[in-house]
Amino acid sequence: MTILCHIDSISEGSAKSFEHEGKQLFAVKHHGKIFLYLNQCPHMGVNLNWQEDDFFNYDGSLLQCSMHGALFEIETGICVAGPCKRQALFPIPFQLLGQQVKVTGPTEP
Repeated sequence: MTILCHIDSISEGSAKSFEHEGKQLFAVKHHGKIFLYLNQCPHMGVNLNWQEDDFFNYDGSLLQCSMHGALFEIETGICVAGPCKRQALFPIPFQLLGQQVKVTGPTEP
């Protein structure tokens, strides 16, 4: 298990990117919960963010792919609009041990 970060390093309503075992991941804090995904759009395989730690649409309600604008639900990773509609981001299994986010499972589909 690898510690990615302390949960306080991710502000509410924001995201933070990480490299783990050669893979790009990102964590989101939404309504006090952490969600961890592989940073890879299911449509083209590109990273979602176009700038460091910038993963959201204009109002911060959905995750957005920088390449084609696909929109994903924060809580499920399911694409709700765009070229990969109904596909989903790959969730990364993790545990909160104390205040630490630790990867516990595979980082690729």
